[in-house]
Amino acid sequence: MATELQTCDFGAIEEMDPSIADGFRVIYDREVPFELRVQESADGPQQVGTLEAIKVKVLMLGDDAAPQSVRVELSSEADLFFHYTHSIDDASFQVMQEEQKLMVEFQDYPNVLIRMLNNCIKEPHSHLVVFVMQHDVNARLDFIQNMEYKFVELMSLQYTRSAEDIVQHQITYRYNAMKSRLALMQARLQEVNNLVKLKNPSLLLQLQSR
Repeated sequence: MATELQTCDFGAIEEMDPSIADGFRVIYDREVPFELRVQESADGPQQVGTLEAIKVKVLMLGDDAAPQSVRVELSSEADLFFHYTHSIDDASFQVMQEEQKLMVEFQDYPNVLIRMLNNCIKEPHSHLVVFVMQHDVNARLDFIQNMEYKFVELMSLQYTRSAEDIVQHQITYRYNAMKSRLALMQARLQEVNNLVKLKNPSLLLQLQSR
């Protein structure tokens, strides 16, 4: 019963996520190894990159078979103020599709993204994600495959640094969610303590002395 209650409580925490306040739903949420680079200008040289675990959240508006819009949010546990967003609908995807000669339709775009992100987790030496940040609000995410004899750019996504109010809402949510999860885990720990104390007091003393 306690585990069921805890699961429900975690679900309630996730419902407070500001990312889904506008009707979007989360279809992917994992940390992915990114190479982060900084570029002074669109045509300028890129600084040497640093490897970091970036939390990638893919969200969809509409049905799986006919999405209205797809949004990809990037955040970091190392930098709470790091938050970038890629938003695209069918019309803007057609422009991207033509520019990059992509052989994928918009309804398949979310699954292709997820597959590429998972490849970067499972095979980081051959599937790379490079995130290039400019000193304005723009950034670019490049999926690159190492073909041994050369690097091939598979797809590029345009990103925008999130507005200050969005960043603040995200930080507030993450803080409150962590605080709520901690309270739930402490309550669960107390339940286990009480149960062990009732059934086997000596075992509880052993656990507490470690």
